Amino acid sequence: MPAEPPRPEELMDRILDTKGVRFAALIGADGQVLTSAGSAPPDAGFVQAARAVAQSLSATAGGSPLKDLLMDFADGPVLLTPTAQPDHLLVVGFSDVGDLGRVRFAVKRDIGKL
Repeated sequence: MPAEPPRPEELMDRILDTKGVRFAALIGADGQVLTSAGSAPPDAGFVQAARAVAQSLSATAGGSPLKDLLMDFADGPVLLTPTAQPDHLLVVGFSDVGDLGRVRFAVKRDIGKL
């Protein structure tokens, strides 16, 4: 009998276990946090603004879909990655750009399960 797929909460915890990750949040189409782990995830206003930037860049690039969007802030980088669910985003905040490889590996490992 095949194992049950992990719940989104479990996946957030797995991503949070990655060195340097401060928070991981699954964001719904309306910009609300569906589930999260770690320190406080970004608020809905931040996510809506980031989503608008990503859509604008995608349209400018001829409609090419977004794979990842990295934003580097004073308190650390934030990576936005679309999930398999339409209009859902995985938002991961981490400590330093030097952790990006580990963070992207963890995200790519679990993004198809969200």
